[in-house]
Amino acid sequence: MSSPEPLRVAVIGSGPAGVYTADALTRQEREPVRVDVLDRLPTPYGLVRYGVAPDHTKIKGVARALRRVLEHPGVRFVGGVEYGRHVGLEELRRAYHAVVFATGAATDRRMGVPGEDLPGSAAATDFVDWYCGHPDSGVERFLLEAEDAVVVGAGNVALDVARILAKSADELRGTDIPQPVLDVLAASKVRRVRLLARRGPLQARFTAPELRDMGSLDNADLFVDPAEVDIDPNGEEMLTAARAARTNLRYLKEWAGQAPAGRPREVRLRFWRRPLELRGAGRVESVLAERTRLDAGGRLQGTGETEEIPAGLVLRSIGYRGVPLPGLPFDEDAAVLPNRDGRVVGPDGAPLPGVYTAGWAKRGATGVIGTNKSDAAGTVRGLLDDAAELRAGADPRAGLEELLQGSGAEPNDYAGWLAIDEAEAELAARLGRGERVKLLGWEEFRRAARS
Repeated sequence: MSSPEPLRVAVIGSGPAGVYTADALTRQEREPVRVDVLDRLPTPYGLVRYGVAPDHTKIKGVARALRRVLEHPGVRFVGGVEYGRHVGLEELRRAYHAVVFATGAATDRRMGVPGEDLPGSAAATDFVDWYCGHPDSGVERFLLEAEDAVVVGAGNVALDVARILAKSADELRGTDIPQPVLDVLAASKVRRVRLLARRGPLQARFTAPELRDMGSLDNADLFVDPAEVDIDPNGEEMLTAARAARTNLRYLKEWAGQAPAGRPREVRLRFWRRPLELRGAGRVESVLAERTRLDAGGRLQGTGETEEIPAGLVLRSIGYRGVPLPGLPFDEDAAVLPNRDGRVVGPDGAPLPGVYTAGWAKRGATGVIGTNKSDAAGTVRGLLDDAAELRAGADPRAGLEELLQGSGAEPNDYAGWLAIDEAEAELAARLGRGERVKLLGWEEFRRAARS
């Protein structure tokens, strides 16, 4: 009996969720598969490349594991192909038995306060894109000419942003930050960084290692208000707190009230503060913040006590949000593709034939990089369970190259990515800056890939 033809699967998105999906598909032995991993960008790895702070080199090591997946003989990476622009769902169905959308959460959540759109106010995701060298973000996006910066948020991204603003260029020279961005950071006028968390230290979503890094800044003094972390160690709030939250509180108490060392910059972690308004004549000049508390039911409420905080730069970091994709249903409330166990479902609740999702597009912007591995495995189990139906319902004859003819796409294959990778290593060597320095901009990518 002859073996069945391989299932042809397209994975849209080459971040951790997409690559882990390809990994799960090629590791299993139930069905022969061929996987194409498509991405809008010419470079793979998604938020591992464009979301992890450049000074967190250990986390960036995840890219080495993802690289092994893309080098599997059953996997093909094709960058420079944007879903909805160069190819749509109906076209993909001509070439694949199944399509898995692992497109992440591409935008930020807004604060919804007056003045949020003033110049000088931006999403932390934009700032992260900037210092990570995302090709959509030009070096002129942030010039860092204000002395006072406010970061709104109580998660790891907020800490990343505050830390990058506080560090000196010398501390970042050994990282992969693009050289033009490093030049801006070297000329930065930022002297004071305040992080505003709407809730208290036990409700913050910092992971302990990320918070611990804030205590070892060479270029900035760290300030924590002792009153904001004065929590009874035997009280109910402390006894019911998660272990990670108690660890965070221990660090914060160690830093509270410590004498400044006279470093060039300062970072202040402020709890129980929420922005009410961004103020300024033509651009942001200050943040009006209200002191908050939790009521008896654990709900956040304002106290009516306000303060005005100087700020020429405000970066909101209150969460990522998924965006609708052409030709697919979208759950506006949860900001995900509606699905059951990774099978995308239509308005009637019935699964869409051959359409699946994984990662943040599936579950929302929660979890860490590793969470995507088990998430992707769950989606792949459902896809494999549907293999007979997928084969019966589709007979893909077209190749990806045929689909892209006349689309305007400039596909960049894995060899092109390796050329970019090599160019970045060569640039680092020329500049004397660590293992790699990222290229900046679409044209630099194209030039390197062509070489």
